[in-house]
Amino acid sequence: MTVPAHQIRATFTTDTVTVYQAYGPEIAEAALASGRFVPPFKRERMTWIKPSFRWMMYRCGWARKPGQERVLAVEISRAGFEWALEHACLSSYHRHLYADRAAWQRQLRTSPVRVQWDPERSLRLAPLPYRSLQVGLSGEAVHRYVDEWLMGLTDVTPLAKAVHDRLTAGDEPGAAALLPVEQPYPLPVELARTVDAGSD
Repeated sequence: MTVPAHQIRATFTTDTVTVYQAYGPEIAEAALASGRFVPPFKRERMTWIKPSFRWMMYRCGWARKPGQERVLAVEISRAGFEWALEHACLSSYHRHLYADRAAWQRQLRTSPVRVQWDPERSLRLAPLPYRSLQVGLSGEAVHRYVDEWLMGLTDVTPLAKAVHDRLTAGDEPGAAALLPVEQPYPLPVELARTVDAGSD
């Protein structure tokens, strides 16, 4: 089956969806100890959440990049995730979604959420011909993320290292078997259009 160029794939339940973030030990340990994001996590900064585990591994280099040595699986409410998408603006201009470039720029300035599509990654982190979603949260969206949407935090750094170890040993089937199961995330038609999901 052909994968749409823009498709949200995630681990989710009836009520929650899992996204990933990577941080240095000081932020991750404080968050895990509190069960929520607390200082030195900064609400003033845009925070990017990623539903794709493999894309997160590409971004953090299997938890080996400085400042990204700890990978967190963040379980948030689906209602919150969809609120973010509803209030999002694409990071780049697309003429089929906005009246003109000026309209896009106005929305970009006022929206608390950014959405961008980057090439999904294979198990070896090579780019694939379809894309993966990233969601950038700022302002009101960050406060909602921390105070309302967060349902649970899990340190998946050991999982990242286990997958990488199997790949290093040449055991690709074993590495693939450890990956979180991600399925296409169902979006209402209007919401899919807002974030340009399902397009070619």
